[in-house]
Amino acid sequence: MEKLRSDGSAAIQLDGLTKNFGDYRAVSDLSLEVNGGEIFGFLGLNGAGKSTTIKMMLSLLKPSSGSIYMLGNKVDSGTHKLWEQVGYLEDATYYPGLTVIENLDLARRLQMISDRQSITKVIQKLGLEPHKNKKAKNLSLGNKQRLGLAKAMIHNPKILILDEPINGLDPAGVVEIRQMLLDLSKNFGVTVFISSHQLEELSKLVDRIGIVHEGRLIQEIKMTHLEQSLQKHLVLNSRDNNAMKHILTEHGYRFKENTDGRLLLFEVSATEQPERLAELLVRFGQPPTQLNIVTEDLEGYFLRVIQSARRIQE
Repeated sequence: MEKLRSDGSAAIQLDGLTKNFGDYRAVSDLSLEVNGGEIFGFLGLNGAGKSTTIKMMLSLLKPSSGSIYMLGNKVDSGTHKLWEQVGYLEDATYYPGLTVIENLDLARRLQMISDRQSITKVIQKLGLEPHKNKKAKNLSLGNKQRLGLAKAMIHNPKILILDEPINGLDPAGVVEIRQMLLDLSKNFGVTVFISSHQLEELSKLVDRIGIVHEGRLIQEIKMTHLEQSLQKHLVLNSRDNNAMKHILTEHGYRFKENTDGRLLLFEVSATEQPERLAELLVRFGQPPTQLNIVTEDLEGYFLRVIQSARRIQE
């Protein structure tokens, strides 16, 4: 029996989603929910199943099993009205010989939008005003990406599905797109499902991340909780590291030695109270020349989670 949406707040629900290509399973029993107005980051290495999942969400591929719901509607080949409320960007597709305005007017007509002002509004929103009469083939890579986003947003969708939306953008453009997506989410209740490999940038944008590996969702975490999950370690150096190692061993500290001779301590007793460790070393005549806490970044966390999943599978 098909499982229905668990509560009314889920704008997107994937329920036991599986996709096989012959003997190869690209997506395996993937289930997750994205709430209305939430920005959800979908992370995974190349080949992890991200693009296959997005294609199934867009009804471009049929699942081998499982269900997809968006805005309370089951996604299948007959869900035509749903796409009036969903915008998507996989690749920044455009007609190279047409101008920005002409590309957007074509998108407007395909979406059967009668209001021609929708073109002006989306051009202004995405900063394409200086380029509106340029042919798409003459745009920079970043502005081609903006054009793709404009096409995805021209009908004011309630859900945006974006695959690598900040590729090719300069730092200023990345900030603009981030602010725009945050505004759509927080002020207009638009739900954003975003796949990206730019992990540090994604961390400034999303409410939650889901990590997929070999077609399986291996972790979901709120960004507000991520800080507590990042590993910390203490880096130590001194004029006589052999003497320092002896002191640490005598007082029950465990450590690893880096390739450059520095000592790394991962225990909470060291990372939470580094001043006690400093006092100990000074008292025994080996004051540290380096003592600092290093916190894992999002990329490090992501790779650690992936490696842990690989070990479990082995």
